[in-house]
Amino acid sequence: MILDILTPEAQIFHGEVTSVTLPGIDGEFQVLAGHAAIISALKPGTVVISVADRSAVSSEQLIDTGKASVFSYQINGGVAEMLGDKIVLLAD
Repeated sequence: MILDILTPEAQIFHGEVTSVTLPGIDGEFQVLAGHAAIISALKPGTVVISVADRSAVSSEQLIDTGKASVFSYQINGGVAEMLGDKIVLLAD
């Protein structure tokens, strides 16, 4: 599935991922390929991204967690939408 992380300043990430864990306002949740369509408000926290191809990650703003192909990104809140096989994260 494709993930886009967008902030008011820039596109932080665009690429193929295998899973995304998000800090929802009602608790943390994970999105995998084939997930039902969803729109969720997000609270401040950590977005955890598992990428399909580690070499495809060029964003310097993603933090390498030290685990194979897993990165993180801190947000101050936002909104996530999953539709089809695409996730768009609008982050503060």
